[in-house]
Amino acid sequence: MGSLFAELARQASTNARREVETYAREIPEFRFLDTDPRARGETMEYSVWLRRRTIELSPGNSELTADDLRYIASIGEVRAGAGMSSDSRQRVLRVHTALMLRDIHEATESQRGGDVEELMQVMTWFAPQGDRGIVAYRQGFVTVLRRRLPYVEQVALLARSLLTGDPMATDLAPALGLEVPEFCAVTVIRVPDRPAGDRDLDNEIEALVQTHRVPVVWCPEGGTRGGELIAVTPCADGELRQSPAPVTDLVRDFAEALGRPCAAGTATAPRSELADALDRARRISEAAPLRPASARLRPHTMPDVFVELAVADVPFIDAWLHTVAQRLDSGPDLLVTLDAYYRHDMNRGATATALNVHPRTLDYRLRRVRELTGIDPGSTSGVRTLSSAVTRRLSGAWDRETAT
Repeated sequence: MGSLFAELARQASTNARREVETYAREIPEFRFLDTDPRARGETMEYSVWLRRRTIELSPGNSELTADDLRYIASIGEVRAGAGMSSDSRQRVLRVHTALMLRDIHEATESQRGGDVEELMQVMTWFAPQGDRGIVAYRQGFVTVLRRRLPYVEQVALLARSLLTGDPMATDLAPALGLEVPEFCAVTVIRVPDRPAGDRDLDNEIEALVQTHRVPVVWCPEGGTRGGELIAVTPCADGELRQSPAPVTDLVRDFAEALGRPCAAGTATAPRSELADALDRARRISEAAPLRPASARLRPHTMPDVFVELAVADVPFIDAWLHTVAQRLDSGPDLLVTLDAYYRHDMNRGATATALNVHPRTLDYRLRRVRELTGIDPGSTSGVRTLSSAVTRRLSGAWDRETAT
């Protein structure tokens, strides 16, 4: 055994102890190691074992054996069984990898650079075998989660894993019979209000998953009865600028099951960029108008509300639009009328039919809008100004600002 390997073997216990102490210090879920000698000893034993197997296998570039991988998977099972969160699992893997690399660097430095060939042997082995070990650990972790968690919670975990870039999604999706696509539409269905005594949504969410075969997660808002449903739907690269049809179907099914006004926003992206897509979808849903389930809710995309998104970031423009919208309060159903008018591309007949009023009644209301605001609803200025004012009012944005 060369000098680098001999140094790594000499420092194995010391380095393992440093790793255990780092877990206890930096990862809250491992702080019990300071008060549980047995658990600390088991963690220490595993940490030493990993280092010794590295020293034994890397000189000949030998792979971890099936027994090795089973042992690593069993550690993942133990930690999942103890209630470790997915976030802590990821932190453990990052800490372990960083400290193993630090061990190698320090051993090399202690040998005044050491033998370059030995260093290359260790590094050549470490990358692929480290990856195999992580996969085994993750699979053991997932095995226990599938036994412990209800189906809806497993699906929610998959959705969160996809949205945070957690590799565990790769193992969890096949176990649930769901797809992990390369391109996805992230959809946020905003539910600002649920009546007191409303039942849990587990049954509705499970039905959605079974019907649409996509991962979803319900996120309640802190301190309120509302929340948001987030769905990750497969889509083609060519659909990056539009809302795929399966998203529309899912949104409508959920709105009907919930029976409450909702607003939906969707953004599409490659799987590696889903966190950014979630942020965009959430902002779109906040700018989108709230609709009752009977209105056949549809997911809004960036082109639908880009003006409102920009307005929300410029307070003095938003305040001006709010003033314009307030002028409509004195008229008979003017807000609803304008909403229908613009949703039907200013077609008088279609708008009157949608409102169930005579076309002359529609004309009267549009004249009333012009009298109150000084803006003709059918003009370019009217489309730009009044449609934005209506959407901002129907989104509930100004109500939220008043509440805060």
